[in-house]
Amino acid sequence: MPRPPPVIGTADQTTDAPVKPLVKLFVLDTNVLMHDPTSVYRFAEHDVFLPIMTLEELDNHKKGLSEIARNARQVTRTLEEIVTSVSHAIDQGISLAEPSRKLASGHLFLQTEAIGDGLPACLPTAKADNQILAVVIHLQHRHPRRPVILVSKDINMRIKARALGLQAQDYFNDKVLADTDLLYTGMHELAADFWQRSAQEVESWKKDGRTSYRFTGSLCAQLLVNMFLYQEGEKPLQAIVRAASEATAEIETLIDHTHTKNSVWGITARNREQNFALNLLMDPDIDFVTLLGQAGTGKTLLTLAAGLTQVLETRRYSEIIMTRVTVPVGEDIGFLPGTEEEKMGPWMGALEDNLEVLNKNDQDAGDWGRAATHDLLRHRIKIKSLNFMRGRTFLNRFLIIDEAQNLTPKQMKTLITRAGPGTKVICLGNIAQIDTPYLTEGSSGLTYVVDRFKGWKHAGHITLQRGERSRLADHAAEVL
Repeated sequence: MPRPPPVIGTADQTTDAPVKPLVKLFVLDTNVLMHDPTSVYRFAEHDVFLPIMTLEELDNHKKGLSEIARNARQVTRTLEEIVTSVSHAIDQGISLAEPSRKLASGHLFLQTEAIGDGLPACLPTAKADNQILAVVIHLQHRHPRRPVILVSKDINMRIKARALGLQAQDYFNDKVLADTDLLYTGMHELAADFWQRSAQEVESWKKDGRTSYRFTGSLCAQLLVNMFLYQEGEKPLQAIVRAASEATAEIETLIDHTHTKNSVWGITARNREQNFALNLLMDPDIDFVTLLGQAGTGKTLLTLAAGLTQVLETRRYSEIIMTRVTVPVGEDIGFLPGTEEEKMGPWMGALEDNLEVLNKNDQDAGDWGRAATHDLLRHRIKIKSLNFMRGRTFLNRFLIIDEAQNLTPKQMKTLITRAGPGTKVICLGNIAQIDTPYLTEGSSGLTYVVDRFKGWKHAGHITLQRGERSRLADHAAEVL
């Protein structure tokens, strides 16, 4: 008969190594559970230990309508499901195989005894973090042959643990990419001799003023649908991949938005990436667009210009809806008076700044004409708060999610699934400017959707690289 799993609550140190020599014991901090309510299922064959102080902190955070409170309640429900799935004493450990539906094969252990020894005298025992560290020290002494690792999103907590000689690490399961330099950029440069060496069996045809090419070659396997290809030189090429497989690829040349005849609401593309972005924003077959780039690359301006053109001129969409996460950079200024739109006003300075640029393009209108146009534009742009998005469905709208790098993957899913028939969703952001606690470049919801949507025929992404705001802003972005 197989031996039972090691009992965390006993002092027996001899049962660990023979039974599970490689199984680690992860002690979870509260912030890990509140960051990912399903984190107890994310440790594969390894065991998970929850200190009683972690449960106390969950209880303190469960009230309210914030994302943290929702996650705390979700964790509580998950733990209840696990605990009630067994009939034996929980100090023997609870198998996670059945509750996790085979996602995890380890065991969950809950603290069932008082633990207060092992902390240095300089650390106050009343602090929750220090009580969790005491549990880790206790487990390490009780199971010297077994790796006992603290998992926390709190950097200071991990530093204190290492100072006490404990193993500690961040929670990595939520990270889409370990290195954001590997994030999909949406474009690929063709070699100068691409058509002579790499492309084989090339076919070409024209349709609606645009040239299409179908070719075979080794590059085809690396291409994704709606990826942009470009080639510099005497005959520059800018094209978008319309179909790609292991053996063949089909590309189509772009509309040149750098030329004034193809301007969008009076705006022309100032560089290659802006031209790529406008092609995505104006394409009716693309329902989801993500634009990444540092400050001043034109993300919001291009998006608003494309939105106004398709709402007021071609009438493809009925109105523009704009939203963003309300995370203050400095001190919070407290509650704001007024309606939902008036409360969101201070967060929408970028909208007003870009509308001013778009409105000044009409030089012949005069002050009265521009004022009337501004009122018309503001009437067709609705500002919504994220707090009231749950349960809504947007029909035939041009939905702009600004500062999307501050959204978690769960919040991003909530927003994107609001899209009904005929709605286009655009996510704008700069993953180098994340203000939400515990979110990093690798775990941001914006990074998440860029990685998950790449290659879908109705989604496109481009990373804008050149700032076009001013020479001062460009220099500041480089040297500061």
